[in-house]
Amino acid sequence: MENNINPEFGLTQTQVEERVAEGNVNSQPQSKTKTISAIVRDNTLTLFNILNIVLALMVIFVESYRNLFFINIVIINTIIGIVQEIKAKKTVDRLSLISQPHAIVLRDGNRQKINFEEIVRDDVLVLTTGSQIPTDSKVLKGEMEVNESLLTGESEPLVKQEGAALLSGSFVVSGEAFVQVTQVGMDNYATKLAEEARFIKKPNSEIMRALNFILKVVGIAIVPIGILLLYRQIVVQGLTVEAGVVATVGALVGMIPEGLVLLTSVALAAGVIRLGRHNTLVQELYCIETLARVDMLCLDKTGTITEGNMEVLSLEILDNEKTPVPGLRALVYNLKDDNATFKALIDYFKGEPPKWDCDKIVPFSSARKWSGANFGEHGTYVIGAPENILGSRYYSIREKVENYASQGNRVLMVGYADAPFRGDYELPDNIQTIALLPIGDKIRHEAKKTLEYFRNQGVDIKVVSGDNPVTVSQVAKRAGLWDSDNYIDASILTTDEEVANAALNYSVFGRVTPNQKKVLIKALQAKGHTVAMTGDGVNDVLALREADCSIAMAEGSDAARQVSQLVLLDSDFASLTQVLMEGRRVINNIRRVASLFLVKTIFSFILAIIVIIANEAYPFVPIQLTLISVLTIGIPAFFLALEPNKNRVSGDFLDYILKKSVPGALTIVVNIVLILSLGNLGSLNSQEISTLSVLITGSTGLIILFRVCQPMDSKRWGLFFAMTAGFLFSVLFLESFFFLLPISTFTGVMFAILLVILLDIYPLMKFFIWAVSKFEIRYLDWKKSKK
Repeated sequence: MENNINPEFGLTQTQVEERVAEGNVNSQPQSKTKTISAIVRDNTLTLFNILNIVLALMVIFVESYRNLFFINIVIINTIIGIVQEIKAKKTVDRLSLISQPHAIVLRDGNRQKINFEEIVRDDVLVLTTGSQIPTDSKVLKGEMEVNESLLTGESEPLVKQEGAALLSGSFVVSGEAFVQVTQVGMDNYATKLAEEARFIKKPNSEIMRALNFILKVVGIAIVPIGILLLYRQIVVQGLTVEAGVVATVGALVGMIPEGLVLLTSVALAAGVIRLGRHNTLVQELYCIETLARVDMLCLDKTGTITEGNMEVLSLEILDNEKTPVPGLRALVYNLKDDNATFKALIDYFKGEPPKWDCDKIVPFSSARKWSGANFGEHGTYVIGAPENILGSRYYSIREKVENYASQGNRVLMVGYADAPFRGDYELPDNIQTIALLPIGDKIRHEAKKTLEYFRNQGVDIKVVSGDNPVTVSQVAKRAGLWDSDNYIDASILTTDEEVANAALNYSVFGRVTPNQKKVLIKALQAKGHTVAMTGDGVNDVLALREADCSIAMAEGSDAARQVSQLVLLDSDFASLTQVLMEGRRVINNIRRVASLFLVKTIFSFILAIIVIIANEAYPFVPIQLTLISVLTIGIPAFFLALEPNKNRVSGDFLDYILKKSVPGALTIVVNIVLILSLGNLGSLNSQEISTLSVLITGSTGLIILFRVCQPMDSKRWGLFFAMTAGFLFSVLFLESFFFLLPISTFTGVMFAILLVILLDIYPLMKFFIWAVSKFEIRYLDWKKSKK
């Protein structure tokens, strides 16, 4: 870094070109979003798709095109995944890397407006009120106040004078300065911190793990079962190649829970669309499920509970003879200060100002720490830091000021004097203290209601901030956190073990470093909590990346948005309630209807093994399973999956759906075995056995649907009767399309077998439900004994 840079001239064009050639340019890390080609590849080349494509090719090979309907589900599922991910990518890419993408730079003595990626090392930048600092720099000339809350969590502005260091991502609150760029690109503090969080993290999704496990088991088992079944059907049974392939594909298609994968994709995609209407961007599909399971929510103070602005909390009048309100209205009307404190004064003392002539204005400066105006015969009013205005007389109000300060508030004093200012910027003699104004962070208007909502939903809250712990505690108290007084100063915690212990014992944390936030999250997870984290600053990225569900505010830093799974595009904290409810609705409904899909997978798997061992013809072809799947599983599942459901998610997903699906699957297997046995005794041919198998399996599926629909209401009754009617219509009038025999051709033996088995479906299912519940109790007792 050069030390002889002229702050009023900057670099020459030649110097800029030299630095560009050396690579000392403020280049930025690439966005973490995938390319469109990668999205298409990842959604197309899946085990699920490959299995179905191989089966489809087998059906095409024997020209049985009517049995290809199952491939439509593969296509729909792939399209949904691609469209949703591309939509999320485009939304993320539209979020700018930093909110102010241009900077004013001095080059060859001229001010130029350039893209921040064109900044080079040693450039001289001109920063004014409202500017975001694009690179790590140092002040060459001037003075300003800087807010570093996105980096450190500290909400108090810091005065930066000549020689002071500036960090990229912070904002200029007031003042103006010429600064020299000291670091660019990957060497910036904010970029280094963000890069620490750039690692691939698998979603904490039970549904994803369950689906992957099921597909893995099916993928491993389907090859040997398929080969053996095809051999048995063609070589041993003597079926034609077409009949053997179609029967084998029918068995294998039944084993793949393609509808469950599609249902999950559609339900989650619908959740993404709903959340989009509430200005919430979902960057990772399965994080909706994770948030539905959250029982611990860690909140950043600045930008989450607070708006990032200041507000006047009260007005304490100390001189009853001199009301300060007219003077304060005159001040805010005439002063041109531009900082967070002054904006709070404008908001609090809005109204018609008195028609006083203003003779002199003294603007705020960080050195004086006060501002004021003289209004002739109406006297002089000043406002600012009490100790700077009163000097040695500060002791007279010190106790009151410190009392406010102990509550985490800043305190402004309103002073009055009959005399005008002395000189240009000197206070008049004998300033009277007429009022005190405590100022604090402005709480989001919905924060209290939101915190109360989460508490009622069984979600514990922890507030984690880099700010003063007393300030954080008071903000939490004003926001309605019930145990806000249970706070700790994290700066006294010197080891990770101390941080981990504090994580379990305190609710409010101040002076927390970025690494301590990460340790705190991991400690809560180690105790079995599912943790969500909200944040908006670079100081939050490590914790956001570690959390089970990470939520960023769009108004915050790009680093926070990049690593988060959810982005609140309007930075509205209250949107979290909608996200939680949407997650619960989606996941509870998927859990409820997933058993419908797994029934088919389980009974197809068991039946295929039985058929191989017993040397029987497989009783279904793919088009028949499509009929059963669509009417007893597919259509009902999608209707049920979109219903409201606000219950808290608990328990293991796979255990739950297995418990619900096994009784139905075993009922179907036992009845198909009965049909095969009785059919052989009654000399029924393969089409007669197949027809009876479809009728019994479809009827069992409708009974399972009836149970899943409980408790019934008008919509569910309508759904159940519509599916029943659809099934009856298909077997009565579309029998040839589904390779079924007309009812009119049934023999007495067929009617007898059909009637007996129809009557045994419900009691047989009840028996298996009882048996599974008994097994579950013994299994849980065994697990407890092992612990």
